[in-house]
Amino acid sequence: MNRKLLRIILSSVLLLGAWLVERYLQLPMWQLLLVYLVPYLLVGYGVLAEAWEGISEGDPFDENLLMSIATIGALLIGFLPGAEPQFVEAVFVMLFFEVGELFEDYAEDKSRDNIAELMDIRPDVANVERNGAVEPVAPQTVGVGETIIVKPGEKIPLDGVVLDGRSSLNTVALTGESLPRSVAPGDEVISGCINLSGLLKVQVTKSFGESTVSKIINLVENAGANKSRSESFITRFARIYTPIVVFLALALAFLPPFFAASYAAAFPTWLYRALTFLVVSCPCALVISIPLTFFGGIGGASRHGILIKGGNYMDTLAKAGIVVFDKTGTLTKGTFAVEAVHPDKMAAKELLHLAAHVERYSTHPIAAALRQAYPDEADDCRIDHVTELAGKGVTAVVNGRTVSVGNEQLMEEVGADRSDCPLCAQQTGTTIHVAVDGMYAGHVIISDQLKPDARQAVADLKALGVNRTVMLTGDREAVAESIARELSIDEFHAALLPADKVNRVESLLQQKAKDTTLAFVGDGINDAPVLARADVGIAMGALGSDAAIEAADVVLMDDKPSKLVTAVEIARRTLRIAAQNAWFAITVKVAVLILAGLGLATMGMAVFADVGVMVLAVLNAMRALRV
Repeated sequence: MNRKLLRIILSSVLLLGAWLVERYLQLPMWQLLLVYLVPYLLVGYGVLAEAWEGISEGDPFDENLLMSIATIGALLIGFLPGAEPQFVEAVFVMLFFEVGELFEDYAEDKSRDNIAELMDIRPDVANVERNGAVEPVAPQTVGVGETIIVKPGEKIPLDGVVLDGRSSLNTVALTGESLPRSVAPGDEVISGCINLSGLLKVQVTKSFGESTVSKIINLVENAGANKSRSESFITRFARIYTPIVVFLALALAFLPPFFAASYAAAFPTWLYRALTFLVVSCPCALVISIPLTFFGGIGGASRHGILIKGGNYMDTLAKAGIVVFDKTGTLTKGTFAVEAVHPDKMAAKELLHLAAHVERYSTHPIAAALRQAYPDEADDCRIDHVTELAGKGVTAVVNGRTVSVGNEQLMEEVGADRSDCPLCAQQTGTTIHVAVDGMYAGHVIISDQLKPDARQAVADLKALGVNRTVMLTGDREAVAESIARELSIDEFHAALLPADKVNRVESLLQQKAKDTTLAFVGDGINDAPVLARADVGIAMGALGSDAAIEAADVVLMDDKPSKLVTAVEIARRTLRIAAQNAWFAITVKVAVLILAGLGLATMGMAVFADVGVMVLAVLNAMRALRV
């Protein structure tokens, strides 16, 4: 870019010098040509070289050929009888073409800088423990099972499990979220995160090539390979359009003079019009700005933890008319928590206290929810004779009292009559009953927790024009109905197996409106078949999930449903910018092409219709970078 800018500046100065020479020195035409060739070749040698390369490779029809023919023709037109020299116009056209290319380079560099920010998550070194010493090595050389040390301030080089140490991790480069994530022994850590506080000892679970950071970088780098419908159309359009324009220009130069009184006298006029026609017709604005818009949109989205695998997926995402959600892990947290406590003949805190102590040693998620609701275990209570009854619950002796925690079958088995304590009709979830010494003591309702932004995300999608929201779940009908009602989801289907979800999506695909698409949103771990079958599969909360990154078309690195709304908005905004560029470029070019054919367009108007439109389109395309 710096070299190109220097060439443009030097050529501008030399063009001014050449114009002064022409104005104040009466030189022959061929000497003036030599004077103007200096700034022309300085600024345009790259265009001429690319045009010749295209000719030699049998693929000549591109913007470089159009610019070369038009400017060389303008340089030589003054040698025709009765023609005015166009040296200044020839150099001017090439100069401004390079100015447009400069803007294109700048815009691409800005887009690549955004991608480079993401690439910065790639770790440079791993401190690995070998033979009792810590040595810095390339992450590619560390094997699975080895132990690495991550100091505060360092990037985590490889995926693994924390063996020792506690810390907070900055995941902003992966998720776009600034809130640190706490880790302790036993927790999984992801490559690309930054260790903020404590020293961590991590056992590697994946090689560098299979690590999260490598997969993400590879995904973003290759996103350009999947072109959108607009990009593919522009590529095909340019291949057909350019040769047509060249032959039309030739016809415009050579045919009309046959109908003039003097062919020799009319030819220079029509040749100039043909050269102007060529400059105007150059499809630079379309060929450059449309792909640049999608490239910018993908780069801007990646900075917010939204990985879109190509412009074609932006097309389908922007047209989403039906959005289908998985429930667990997508709309809900996938973790149980105590929703309500209904004691009978004792305080609510006492009921929770007894239930949590009985479940102290259980690994079941429901037991974990009870312990979390009453975390104070250091209260000198004595727990003996803990017995787990498969499919029923747990009994234990707490301070001499026999406490039973479980389902209705367990209550019947211990003879606890719960008729005086009816179940709460307003709460939906798993009901855990508690009995003390055979007497019913109450029940606790535990349910999966909705994500805080789930309701707003569904509402925002409807505000964006998504006309149908559907939830698919393997959970019970009552639970699904409660969540669908709370989130204002249009319809739900419960008690589904993975194969049933695919069948439901197949049915919904048949029902979607024309020119709309179906998007499926899941956690990516057990929804791979549905993600693949939908028009666009979106994996949510995919940080560290290989299945999500590989199966989905769009990957949301954190677990916020609101990121789906952001992804749709980015896709639609990117398509709007691309459409604006296309219509603006086509409208201006058609207008000036007509004027050029009628002889009413000057070379200055032609330069604006080509380079000016390209610069404006590129500047507009750069807006896609900002999210």
